[in-house]
Amino acid sequence: MEQRQLGRTGLRVSRLALGTMTWGRDTGEHEAAEQLKSFVDAGGTLVDTADVYSDGEAEYLLSRMLDQLVPRERLVIATKAGSTPQGPRRFDNSRGNLLPALDASLRRLGTDYVDLWQVHAFDPLTPFEETLQALDLAVTSGRARYVGLSNHSGWQLAHAATWQLAAPGRIPLSSTQLEYSLLQRGLEREVLPAALALGVGLLAHSPLGRGVLTGKYRYGVPVGSRADSEHMAPFVEPYLDDRGRRIVDAVATAADGLGSSPLQVALAWVRDQPGVASAITGARTAAQLTAVLSAERLTLPVEIRRALDDVSQPVHRYPDQDWSEL
Repeated sequence: MEQRQLGRTGLRVSRLALGTMTWGRDTGEHEAAEQLKSFVDAGGTLVDTADVYSDGEAEYLLSRMLDQLVPRERLVIATKAGSTPQGPRRFDNSRGNLLPALDASLRRLGTDYVDLWQVHAFDPLTPFEETLQALDLAVTSGRARYVGLSNHSGWQLAHAATWQLAAPGRIPLSSTQLEYSLLQRGLEREVLPAALALGVGLLAHSPLGRGVLTGKYRYGVPVGSRADSEHMAPFVEPYLDDRGRRIVDAVATAADGLGSSPLQVALAWVRDQPGVASAITGARTAAQLTAVLSAERLTLPVEIRRALDDVSQPVHRYPDQDWSEL
């Protein structure tokens, strides 16, 4: 699998990443082990997790496989902190919360450091400078090698990245992680231009449109699918609308013409977008991951990319449109 630089850093990551959001909840230890083995055998290195995935169980499952199944040094482990779903605040990015959360992640993972530590989402109640100082401390203490953001807007990313570059001793941001697919191109408005300008690599999660772009929902909701699950149905439903159906039909048409699958087409489109360092896919089963990894063989022809760009084009009006058109 191709390895790419993560932003303007020396860290290299596989252009497909293994997401673990379902580990410990929908994906048990045996399935998780099968996924990790298949992923590493295919040349994958980046494994993305978070301290709140299955209340920490995802990190713990990953730790059980380190060294026994995969040597620690072969993986680029990325985790996140700041989400506090059981607390009085939805997100807490204070030093007092972030640094203990990192220590707890390291204990669950059974490792001395993580390769990439990310702030899970923006916290409006904590001064940004305090949050960023916690990232500095994580790196200078050796607990994290690189740091980044997740689920931050364009101005938030630009603020943070510029602040980190403004004085010696601060640690530059390496990455920003957001949802990106043919069904969700909102980050192209401000986040992606900011990331490209500031040398921050993009980690694209949900590149299959929460499973909708596989085409599985074209003729209904299959039994056992995410949309058939009580806790995951609200996650999928926003993309089961008329616009989503038009895009899925276009992806399916492209797949037929290329002799591939809708999954492969949708994933290849995201993976090769400018600024994308890696596309994160969270498979529930080893069989689903095998289908994801098969996309590594596909590169979309230019004319197919243009057609998919057109059918999924987001509406960007003032002040984002080209002023020459006004």
